[in-house]
Amino acid sequence: MKRFDKHIFICENKRESEHPRGCCHSKGGSKIKEKFKSKLKQLGLSDKVRANTSGCLDACEYGPVVLIYPRQTWYTIDSDDCIDKIIDNDILNDNVVEECTIKDKRFLKDKIE
Repeated sequence: MKRFDKHIFICENKRESEHPRGCCHSKGGSKIKEKFKSKLKQLGLSDKVRANTSGCLDACEYGPVVLIYPRQTWYTIDSDDCIDKIIDNDILNDNVVEECTIKDKRFLKDKIE
């Protein structure tokens, strides 16, 4: 039996400020993780959905980055609205939030040819 239905990895990787790709930590990764955890707890989902810190997911230029398993959906978080939509649509109803996904074909589960 699996422990969690879904797993949310939130990148909090730290990198020097001069790095050309930036880093998710300086783009708010820690605050995003806390918002996910708070909302999941509020909804009583902490025992079904795990939200935790991730090291570098190699998508720094799109950060802050969130990766959700088991579907392997990659999101870029540009507002609290994205967090709410991801929880309401992806986590609760298994619907990808297209407007918040990373559009780069390297991060799409169904690769674009």
